[in-house]
Amino acid sequence: MDQGTLDRARSGDADAFRTLTAPHERELLLHCYRMLGSLTDAEDLLQDTMLAAWRGLPAFEGRSSVRTWLYRIATNRCLNALRAGRRIPPEPVAPFAVPPPTRRGEVTWLQPYADSLLEGLPEHTPGPDARYETQEAVQLAFITALQRMPPRQAATLILRDVLGYPLRDVAAMLDTTETAVKGTLQRARAAAPAASFPASRRSQPDRPANRAGRPELRRAEDEVSRRFAKAFTAGDVDGVVALLTDDAWLRMPPAPHEYHGRDAITAFLRASMSHAAGRGLTLHPTRANAQPAFTASLSGEPAGIIVLTVAGDRMTAITRFHGVRF
Repeated sequence: MDQGTLDRARSGDADAFRTLTAPHERELLLHCYRMLGSLTDAEDLLQDTMLAAWRGLPAFEGRSSVRTWLYRIATNRCLNALRAGRRIPPEPVAPFAVPPPTRRGEVTWLQPYADSLLEGLPEHTPGPDARYETQEAVQLAFITALQRMPPRQAATLILRDVLGYPLRDVAAMLDTTETAVKGTLQRARAAAPAASFPASRRSQPDRPANRAGRPELRRAEDEVSRRFAKAFTAGDVDGVVALLTDDAWLRMPPAPHEYHGRDAITAFLRASMSHAAGRGLTLHPTRANAQPAFTASLSGEPAGIIVLTVAGDRMTAITRFHGVRF
């Protein structure tokens, strides 16, 4: 940290403040997204964080890095926002008869996170206790699991197991004790077992081999995605269902309707594809949440984002986000 830049920022130099904070904005946006599950809300909270940092800079004593100080502000701003209550989006009304869902999901505010936002993240080596890599900790299963936890549990898990901050730093950020952090972390880990995160690696020694295997995983994902897009745009319900595991899920935030298993998903797809027939459904490949994805359009109009969760040569989940675009 350049003391001269810090002094100028404290004296009200906006350019100096930007020099201090700009390198951290992209990772802070991701942090807020993990906490909130909504990119729209994360963008708002990032701006709130920067405003709070600007106002609080004269009191910053430099006992921690600027990065750690900003994470403390962002974490507590997110916790304050969650205490005040989430912004629950209105439930969309389908333009066709919707089959009865398997269940009504709780995390209707979930939004996708474009992989383009992961590019250019600063290189920070997580602490030795970090359990997840960046891409693992942005997958939809992980983000959804975080949304189901009490907010302080989620914050503790992120700061400790994703970012790798030492116990003492996490305790300072959350204004609590190391003993309390240990207890909260234990409950968070129990609430989020490894099975919740299909791609998670629970031990450091495995990481090099996993990295080496990523090209093969990516090729498998690309092949499944290609076959999905071909079947989906052709209205081939059987072709889509053939790519699913027996216990696959179909979700459609902000609609709460969720369908579990091939039979339930088949019923929904038949109704949905019948409505879309002849209306020029197109898919354009992209990536979101470190997973294969598509931007959809219907009759030339944006029709949401579809994110696929792939395991081997099958899909374990299809998540179609309505009302969002990249």
